[in-house]
Amino acid sequence: MSENKRCSNLETAVEGRNLVMERTFDAPKELVFKAFSESDQLASWWGPQGWQTENRTFEFEPDGVWHYCMRCVDEGQGDFYGQESWGKAVYQEIEAPNKIVYNDVFADEKGNAVEGMPKIQANYIFQDQDGQTKLIVRNQFASVETLEAIMDMGIVQGFSSQMDKLDDHLKRVQ
Repeated sequence: MSENKRCSNLETAVEGRNLVMERTFDAPKELVFKAFSESDQLASWWGPQGWQTENRTFEFEPDGVWHYCMRCVDEGQGDFYGQESWGKAVYQEIEAPNKIVYNDVFADEKGNAVEGMPKIQANYIFQDQDGQTKLIVRNQFASVETLEAIMDMGIVQGFSSQMDKLDDHLKRVQ
């Protein structure tokens, strides 16, 4: 990997138009996979600290749609407080409990893609490591410029915060 960086417990690298992020969780692979594949679990931790997620649609199957809204509920986040961020993913490939691939777009509350916003092909790999799980996320963008724009929007910091929430969730459900 090139341009390796560490943000909290998250390791990141930029490889051309790909952003690769890795983190290890002290939980079995099947449990980590369920945190992504079950609607209630996913909604309980998805999004950065101070944000809550509502799954409007959740069809965890190839060609299934996940339409969700993240809302900032933390008054301490200033101008972000009360904001909504809608997203829509269409699952491409699911190989339980090893892999999830989906295309993700910024969306509106009806699930329509927001024009001019980056699109992401997200590839999640779950690897067993002696009872722990290494999660490898490879996000592919249309171009290096698109990747740079999304990096400037704070994707690494937001994802790192989100992975901290996942870690807390896994500790609660074990």
